[in-house]
Amino acid sequence: MIFHDRRQRGRLDLEAVEMAVRSAMHQAGAAALTELLQYQAPEPDQRTLACACGQKAQYRELRAKPILTAVGEAELRRPYYLCADCHQGQFPIDVELDVEKTEFSPGVRRMMARVGSEGSSFDCGREQLHLLAGLEVTTKAVERIAEQIGADIAAGEQAEIHKALQLRLPVVGGPSIPVMYVEMDATGVPVVRKETEGRIGKEGERARTREVKIGCVFTQTRVDEEGWPVRDEDSTTYVAAIEPASEFSRRLYTEADRRGWDRARLKVVLGDGAIWIWNIADEHFPGATQIVDLCHARQHLWNQAAKLHPTDEPAKRRWVMIHQVLLDGGEIEKLVAALRLLAENNTPLAEPLHTEAEYFERNTERMRYPKFRAAGLFVGTGVIEAACKTVIGTRLKRSGMFWTVRGANAIIALRCHYLSGRFEDYWEARRA
Repeated sequence: MIFHDRRQRGRLDLEAVEMAVRSAMHQAGAAALTELLQYQAPEPDQRTLACACGQKAQYRELRAKPILTAVGEAELRRPYYLCADCHQGQFPIDVELDVEKTEFSPGVRRMMARVGSEGSSFDCGREQLHLLAGLEVTTKAVERIAEQIGADIAAGEQAEIHKALQLRLPVVGGPSIPVMYVEMDATGVPVVRKETEGRIGKEGERARTREVKIGCVFTQTRVDEEGWPVRDEDSTTYVAAIEPASEFSRRLYTEADRRGWDRARLKVVLGDGAIWIWNIADEHFPGATQIVDLCHARQHLWNQAAKLHPTDEPAKRRWVMIHQVLLDGGEIEKLVAALRLLAENNTPLAEPLHTEAEYFERNTERMRYPKFRAAGLFVGTGVIEAACKTVIGTRLKRSGMFWTVRGANAIIALRCHYLSGRFEDYWEARRA
């Protein structure tokens, strides 16, 4: 057909030929797989199996079902067993091939999980499978499989967390780590209406989002020629979930423990001024150096300046410049004193000024920026802020999206696993 078309047209449509060859190869591959998947009836002495009810299941017949594989649709024909006591059927071959209760092969499910977690939507994932692999699946199938695999990953993480809390995780050996960081933050994810029942959002309105707590762990072994810290390449791993801070703290602790927190010579916890972050740091990472993100602290000054000089931009900038010198210089006591003095002379803004003074006073030791920089440490939370966008925002916060908590957590677990470089390990473990 190809050469005939070339003779007729006088030219070769390479793209059409590529697709035609791929289709032919897929058909041949699917036919070969179908032959491999034709199982014979068991021998007479092997026609009973143990049943979960405690009785025996008897072989009845060979049954067929379609399986969508990486090269197209194939047919699986395998023995069927039925328990006469509880009427539960069994397909042992389905378990062996990892196709129990599904019509998608492991290879296709792996693809569906990837495109379902990486694309801008599940429908985009469906289109990618069609374009890149020549496979026809529904949008709902991509969603269902991606969430199933994400939920399985999340269940495995919970098992690891339980082991960590029971002090039964294997001790991870290895060389000492110069500096290890833990960072935390939170971001909102839009959810369906039922997930916000009884929750109040901004300005007293009904909440439309649920908070995802996200953390990352990374290492640092050097500084550059100018003395700025350099994050170790490919050292960042992520954890995240829609869950209370108490549960998230255990998740983040388990990840840090897995990464070798005990082997770090210098341990650092970085975050904004949120109290829940420092509560976690005190509980699970005692002894670590705690640092408030410098940009976040500066933003507090800008917010206060906007209240003091709402219509005078030059005055606002001058006020920030004066007080930022104290902040950047780690002279937090002087900054607190200046804010409190200003509160005494500015009755209308006394309350917010006292609130800001308390914020800086509470975080005094976390804002010794010259000391931290002299030690070659990061003083900003750029890594976790980027994670809020790459791990959560690019996939779960697109226009028109509304998630269930269950579905969001499944995709979050899947994305964290992939972006942490563990998805291949997970898939290999499924084969064991």
